[in-house]
Amino acid sequence: MIITRFAPSPTGLLHVGNLRTAILNWLWARAKGGHFLLRIDDTDAARSQERFVDAIRGDLAWLGLTPDGEERQSHRLDAYEARFEALRAAGRVYPCYETPQELDLRRKILLGRGLPPIYDRAALSLSDAARAAFEAEGRRPHWRFRLDETRAIAWGDHIRGQQRFDPATLSDPVVRRADGSWLYLLPSVIDDIDMGITDVVRGEDHVSNTAAQIQMFEALGASPPAFAHAALLTGGEGKLSKRLGSLGVAHFREQGIEPQAIVALLARIGTSDPVEPFADPAPLIANFDFTRFGRAPARFDEQELTALNARIVHQLDHAAVAGRLPVGMDAVAWEAVRPNVVRVADAADWWAVIEGPVALPDELSPDDRAYCATAAATAATLDWTGDPWHALTAALKDATGRKGKPLFLPLRLALTGRAHGPDMAALLPLIGRERALERLSLVASR
Repeated sequence: MIITRFAPSPTGLLHVGNLRTAILNWLWARAKGGHFLLRIDDTDAARSQERFVDAIRGDLAWLGLTPDGEERQSHRLDAYEARFEALRAAGRVYPCYETPQELDLRRKILLGRGLPPIYDRAALSLSDAARAAFEAEGRRPHWRFRLDETRAIAWGDHIRGQQRFDPATLSDPVVRRADGSWLYLLPSVIDDIDMGITDVVRGEDHVSNTAAQIQMFEALGASPPAFAHAALLTGGEGKLSKRLGSLGVAHFREQGIEPQAIVALLARIGTSDPVEPFADPAPLIANFDFTRFGRAPARFDEQELTALNARIVHQLDHAAVAGRLPVGMDAVAWEAVRPNVVRVADAADWWAVIEGPVALPDELSPDDRAYCATAAATAATLDWTGDPWHALTAALKDATGRKGKPLFLPLRLALTGRAHGPDMAALLPLIGRERALERLSLVASR
């Protein structure tokens, strides 16, 4: 069974790139009838905050991405310690005593010589006496995982295809800091083993991490999972945008964006499939396939999201939005205004038009005001239990000879204060006889 995981660190709020990773993991698991797990990577005790854990859970719930289970790294420290000791006994992790300043100087020297800034494994040649001397100075070692340079690292990536790394071109990664705290790489591997993760779906910025982690899986006696590395998001201007790091669920909710719109967009951008307004994710799940993902950066455009949001809102029935509509706005009213809103909150503007008062239009000519007087007199004689709009316009067409825009526009302006909007046949019964007569008469008297 396919098991994926979303593994955010609770050191801040999720942004649009994180959300995309969560969505892709969720879709892949659901498409394969598998499980989607949440793992809170909270080993950084100094920066992790419980309010961000709560926010992560809330954001996933709002998007409809319900995890099938949850783990927290802070609850698994004993497991990391045990696996670390096994790797140390096998000679696959080793202590290093260089200070950050010394390492930075070495990197600069290598770069100055036109060489890749790869760690030279100097710590492996330290004698026991040298290590004891460092300890006596008060230095505590950080720990690196020793890569096996005798064979290439290779895997078939769901998105990027066949990948191959020469370990000699990589630095032995640091897995534990001098203060004993853990970096990302090794605990993540241990978690993936213990959680039974079969597929790791993440951004392409992790490709080199994957190369090192594959050897960690093998050193721990486990088969690596499958990997899918998605191209990174770019902003609407076509460049990598720092702003994408600030766009999260709070921003989208403030903008009136529906969660279905975010899922529909982030599921499809960067693929060969069209972005479509799926209010229900079932088609996204049924057709999800990593072979449709390209390697070019995926372009995230807020204008596209807004347009997609409108198309999704136009599908939502009254029951789905009732709690966000103005008091008194029933299903008939929602269905009347729904085609003219981009966000659910926009319905309040049209409810104000229905309930009134409306602004008197300035653009009506004296002839149009006289026409409204005729309209008021005619409207007063109509049967409003049927289709008053078509009855009114038919009577006015016969009485005045007007047709097309001169027939319809002055009435719309007088009745709504706006030149465009919902179908008047649906809107006029909601405005009602008394308000309609009052508005037509008021315009006529100006």
